[in-house]
Amino acid sequence: MKTRQLLLTALAAGLLGASFGAAAYDADWKRGRIYYRSVCTACHAAQTGGSIAPSTMTMAQWESYLKADKHAAGKDSLRRYVGKDYRAGIRSQNKAADKFADVPDAELLEDVKAFVIKGAKDGDAPASCS
Repeated sequence: MKTRQLLLTALAAGLLGASFGAAAYDADWKRGRIYYRSVCTACHAAQTGGSIAPSTMTMAQWESYLKADKHAAGKDSLRRYVGKDYRAGIRSQNKAADKFADVPDAELLEDVKAFVIKGAKDGDAPASCS
């Protein structure tokens, strides 16, 4: 009887520990800021003639943009630009892409999202691209 109770207690503790281990990723807006300013801003300044500051849109606009996952006027996925393949392709010219080369794509996307939401026009700390 005691063995069964001990086994059930150990099983419950293991399941409880597993659920805490599977908790959602807590985005790092500071890492998102570095990536956004060093990769996104650098590309936009060079390719499209101007950077896009997080403060140019509201939090709702950023949420909608990120959820739509459309970049370059809908030509490709926004996720592509935080992906490991993209970072690998620019890492020789971009120190931030090199620094974050091994960061999981989903984490980096969440980091960038946290930064643009925080830096949005109506966010906690409206941010420019400097």
